[in-house]
Amino acid sequence: MKYLAAAMLVAVMSSNAFAATASCTAQATDKKLAGAALKSFMTKCEKDATASCEADAKAHKLTGAAMDSNVKKCVGEMVGAMAAPPAAPAPTCHDQAMAKKLAGAAMTSFMGKCEKDATTACEADAKAHKLAGAAMDANVKKCTAMAVGQ
Repeated sequence: MKYLAAAMLVAVMSSNAFAATASCTAQATDKKLAGAALKSFMTKCEKDATASCEADAKAHKLTGAAMDSNVKKCVGEMVGAMAAPPAAPAPTCHDQAMAKKLAGAAMTSFMGKCEKDATTACEADAKAHKLAGAAMDANVKKCTAMAVGQ
């Protein structure tokens, strides 16, 4: 019984140790990071937080949805919320063509190239998120349609 109580105490203390550290966002603010330095710092900090949270969840013998939920919550707490306003959506191919007042063959050519570029970018993004098969196809189709403005 003593061992069980000691194990529970260690588990509680280790999970609270994460709460005592400043969030990635707070650290970045304290360091007055901006631009590429901020992005690099936040990427590394989130990666480290994910590894730490996954190790903690495995130590607590969590699996499946419980592990995923725990890791997501843990990473969210460690990373913290960014205070930056949401970025404006990129203009679609259709919006760009209208802004340039294109018509006829020029419009057809522009839209074809823009759609091809959007598909390439969407495929790269899907690969970066490690999607494959039908999930990748559906994601690329949806992403391209949104970028084109359909």
